[in-house]
Amino acid sequence: MIVAEKKPIEEIIETIKDCQRILIVGCNECVTVCEAGGKKEVAILASALRMYFLNQGKTVQVDEVTLERQCDHEYLEEIRDRVDQYDAMVSLACGVGVQFMAEKYHTMPCYPGVNTCFLGATEERGVWTERCQACGSCLLATTGGICPISRCAKRVLNGPCGGSTNGKCEISKETDCAWQLIVDRLKALDRMQDYETLCPIKDWSTDRAGGPRKVVREDLQS
Repeated sequence: MIVAEKKPIEEIIETIKDCQRILIVGCNECVTVCEAGGKKEVAILASALRMYFLNQGKTVQVDEVTLERQCDHEYLEEIRDRVDQYDAMVSLACGVGVQFMAEKYHTMPCYPGVNTCFLGATEERGVWTERCQACGSCLLATTGGICPISRCAKRVLNGPCGGSTNGKCEISKETDCAWQLIVDRLKALDRMQDYETLCPIKDWSTDRAGGPRKVVREDLQS
């Protein structure tokens, strides 16, 4: 899932401080799972903003809505009839949702309420870790299901590097060496021959190095 974290409220206030009518828009997908932008977080932010403006002696309308997703046209259409009532929107979706909202309602200011961090997994409640950088050319079949692109600080494809010690990355004693994890996993699978096979030079054109990406499925297009 896409993992995000709340922006400092001071930063949000700075973007909407001159507005009189504000709509806080949550998303019921990834940011709900990581407790950064779902219905609960929308209510908390809206309440905090109302309190701030009240303390400033300002009369500001702060309304709330949470959409199923902000990265699909059909769900963004749900607020079309009310968008014009506001001076600005604060989206608690990931960066994709904020941009899609801004494209959909291009005359309405749409500000981010969260910082989008990475594609990750839930280790436990309150702890999320990066697992994927969406490179567009997955290597997991040969690395035991552990990604060296996202989990190795140097993105080493034939590791480990010379900086790892006792199974830990040189950047932090708290960070597992990705290649130690890969070796351990391949041993458990009795597939150490995969480790002995050199990974070819990666085609980074499928990554961000190739510019903004697009996936087209003609079989799904009407």
